[in-house]
Amino acid sequence: MPPVNLRFYGFRHAIVIAVCLANCALANCQNVSSELPDAPIPTADAQRAASASIDDIDISWKKLPRRILTDQKDIWLFPTQLARGHYWIPTLAVVGGTAALIATDAKTAPYFRKHGGNLDDMNDVFDGTITSAETALVPLSLLAAGYIRQDSYQVNTSLLAGEAYVDSAIVDLALKFITQRKRPYNIAPSGPFSDTFFNNGKSHFSEGSFPSGHAIGAFSIATVVANRYQHRRWVPIAVYGLATVISLSRVTTSAHFPSDVFLGASLGYVIAKFQVLNH
Repeated sequence: MPPVNLRFYGFRHAIVIAVCLANCALANCQNVSSELPDAPIPTADAQRAASASIDDIDISWKKLPRRILTDQKDIWLFPTQLARGHYWIPTLAVVGGTAALIATDAKTAPYFRKHGGNLDDMNDVFDGTITSAETALVPLSLLAAGYIRQDSYQVNTSLLAGEAYVDSAIVDLALKFITQRKRPYNIAPSGPFSDTFFNNGKSHFSEGSFPSGHAIGAFSIATVVANRYQHRRWVPIAVYGLATVISLSRVTTSAHFPSDVFLGASLGYVIAKFQVLNH
C-alpha cells in the first residue's frame, strides 16, 4: 500500500476515534429532561449530569491563562513539596524508571534502528504529523460537540485538556532545552548511542529528544478525558490505548529513546491528574 494511502487511513482512523469519544461524552453529559408522566424520577445519567454541572471545576476561556500560570508555578516549585516529605514514592518510581531505561537506551535504540524496516506500515500511519493530529482531534472534537449541544461539562473537559496540554508542552520544551539530548535518528547506525545528553548540536532547542513531546501531550489529554468520563469504562481504555500507541510509535520511528517516552508519559499523567484536575 503506498505511504500516502496509509497516511490518509491514519487521519481517518484518528477522526473516527475522536468522534466516538465525543459521542460518548454527549450521551453521558447532556442534561436530561424528564417530562414524561411515566418517568417522574430522573434517570441516573440525568442526575449525574445535573450534579456535574453544579459541582464542576471552575474554568473558562477567560480564566485559562491565570490557571496555566498558577500551574507552572506549582510545577516548578514541586521540589519544595519533596523537601516537606511529600510525594516521595511516586517521584522515586518515575526517576528510578527513567534512570533504568536511560541505562538500557544504548542497547534498545540500535535494535529499533536495525529492525525499523519491519514496521514501515505502522510507522507510516503513526508518523509525527499524524500522531499530532490524533492528539489534537480529541479535545477539539469535544469542544465543538460541547458548543453545538450546549453541554458545559463537555466544553469544560476540552478546556481542561487544553490546559493540561499547554502545561505539558511548557515543561517539555524547558527540559529539551536543558538536556539537549540527541535523537536516535540523528546518530549514525554504528553509534555510539551512549553519549547523547548535552550533545544535540542543534540551535533549535525543541529538537532535543528528552522527554518525548508526543508522549507528554498524548497522556496529558488522555488523563483528563479518562478521569472526566471514568463512569464509561471503555473511554479510559480508548484514550489511554491511543496515547500508548502514539508514544510507542516514537520509539519505533527512532524519534525517541524508550526513556524519553517513559518520562514524557509519566509527566503528562502527573501534570493532568494532580495539577490540572486538582487545581
